[in-house]
Amino acid sequence: MTFTGKRTNRLASEKSPYLLQHATNPVDWYPWCDEAFQKALAENKPVFLSIGYSACHWCHVMAHESFEDSEVATLMNNTFICIKVDREERPDIDAVYMQICHMFTGSGGWPLTIIMTPDKKPFFAATYIPKQSRFGKIGMVDLIPRIRDLWEVRHNDLQQSADDMILLLSEISTARPGEELTSSVLDAAYQQLADSFDSLHGGFGTAPKFPTPHNLLFLLRYHTRRPDSAALSMVETTLQKMRAGGVYDHVGFGFHRYATDPFWLVPHFEKMLYDQALLCMVYTEAYQATGNCLYAATASDIITYVLRDMTSPDGAFYSAEDADSEGEEGRFYLWHTAEIDMILGELDARLFKQLFNVKESGNFSEHVNGHRTGFNILHLTDAGLHKVIADLRVRAMLKKLFRHRAKRIHPHKDDKILTDWNGLMIAALAKAGRVFAKRNYIAAAETAAQWLIKNLLTVDGRLLHRYREHNAGIPGQAADYSFLVWGLIELYQAAFCPGYLIIARDLMEKMLRHFWDEQNGGFFTVADDAEQVLIRQKDVYDGAVPSANSVGMYNLLRLSHLLGNAEYENKAYAIGRLFSHQINIQPAGHIMFLVAYEFAESQPAEIVIVGDEQDEKTRNMLLSINKCFLPHVVVLLKHTDQRGRQIDALCGFTKTMNLLNGQTTAYVCKNFICNTPTIDPDKIISNLR
Repeated sequence: MTFTGKRTNRLASEKSPYLLQHATNPVDWYPWCDEAFQKALAENKPVFLSIGYSACHWCHVMAHESFEDSEVATLMNNTFICIKVDREERPDIDAVYMQICHMFTGSGGWPLTIIMTPDKKPFFAATYIPKQSRFGKIGMVDLIPRIRDLWEVRHNDLQQSADDMILLLSEISTARPGEELTSSVLDAAYQQLADSFDSLHGGFGTAPKFPTPHNLLFLLRYHTRRPDSAALSMVETTLQKMRAGGVYDHVGFGFHRYATDPFWLVPHFEKMLYDQALLCMVYTEAYQATGNCLYAATASDIITYVLRDMTSPDGAFYSAEDADSEGEEGRFYLWHTAEIDMILGELDARLFKQLFNVKESGNFSEHVNGHRTGFNILHLTDAGLHKVIADLRVRAMLKKLFRHRAKRIHPHKDDKILTDWNGLMIAALAKAGRVFAKRNYIAAAETAAQWLIKNLLTVDGRLLHRYREHNAGIPGQAADYSFLVWGLIELYQAAFCPGYLIIARDLMEKMLRHFWDEQNGGFFTVADDAEQVLIRQKDVYDGAVPSANSVGMYNLLRLSHLLGNAEYENKAYAIGRLFSHQINIQPAGHIMFLVAYEFAESQPAEIVIVGDEQDEKTRNMLLSINKCFLPHVVVLLKHTDQRGRQIDALCGFTKTMNLLNGQTTAYVCKNFICNTPTIDPDKIISNLR
């Protein structure tokens, strides 16, 4: 991006779209760098750290109110050394200071505002701060002079406060191995989710309401353990209410980040790649568990959106689309009745407006300049949801609206490519491809994986985190390894190319070498040779995306069964013991971790298919497996050519598994015992059950 006609600050040479959005601010921004902290030390100034991301609506609001305002910028430049960070580029920095914000204030979010000493120790934390003080919330023009006075008059007190905070953070972040987890933690997690479940509208809690897909992944697995529980009902209610609500883009597909109300009606309109990936996985698995075509259609529509709007020409996946366009949040997605009448004509418009709850006066409480706007967010009743999926006439109407909407000014797209989020999307595409027998989904996952391996894997086998404008950079963090390995495991089980399993194993080995804590177990967020921000943390809380330790544990367990490597299972056990205390205290905050634990506790099985991939019997055997919800199973295909020998070299335990009477043969192994090999697909499932 080239800036002309305006003064630019140091962010103009960055690659992050978020940082570039602030490159013409009058604030004298630095990126996160040694130079900024050295200058703060030399000039004896505190550091103002602002963390956000390009699709964040309130980040834009604070920017327009304060960072683009000359009065506030002058105050900031005179008082602070100012640093901007893209949380998606530097999740390690964000994680440390977000935890500190929670410790200071009891909550967090973005934009994240931290004021700290030149040695990176914070003494003030907040999220969005308005320009002017209002309703008891201090504004920038009042806050900055107060901070300046405190820095000059009570400098030692601020330094002591910052030192105390870091000591507390260090104590909180130092976990020690505890007792072994037991299956009772799964029941406790289920009960916590059930207690917060909204039985009327789906989802958990009230507002704001996030999809939190890993909650649903857990509940689908819990249903297999406790079929008499309400777990499946909780999943289905949530998936259907979200799909019917305004949080789903009925015209262009894909999900917005979250709903601001309990009803899934009014979203925060940004779209994040990780939400599409995780929700695609959930809808795919829900289809396996129930056979409900609504879930298959929703997963396919999510993929349509990602491949159409979020995919680079080379096949990798972009990060996000903004909430704002034309200076308004959600403007791109809203509709007036007159517009719908004009596009669809009288008869179709009448049906459409009834189906999607469109009203002349608007269908949600939104005011612009004090006047009712008449804007509508498309959303459905439960009955309307199934009609939309099945009715070709309604689908044709939506296509007309899509073509019309395409002429509007589009929200900004954050086109940086992140290794971790791409790993999630590869996993989702591969899983959907094998479940729905869609070779093009698998091909898209392969293209993305091969692109990442070519562009974000270094010559020494280490990952980089970010790619944009032909520039790969930022050392890979634990989530990059965890999520890409997850994607490669799913991709192997969809494409059955041994190379994907080899790369997954090699990346797992690199992760163990550079991120593993040899003393206590678990994965650090950053590598042993990376920059450490205050302390070297281990992330285990499963927030908007699962933690690196949760997914890392899941990967270790699945690879141990795919490769016959008991040491991986030992490492997974060590992770379980390390975090057992905090998991037992708050199981519902560590749901993806419990997905991994539940996999181990459920006595997983290995299915080895020996046969020719092109043989109809082999394909039918794989189809019979893929259509079933089997969350505690890993699948290997031992080809009858060179690839079969590669699998034998990788796995060892497959060497004695061969064709039975020259026909495609399945071996089902569980509890270290293999059942009698079979050529009957139905016997595979019956053996597992």
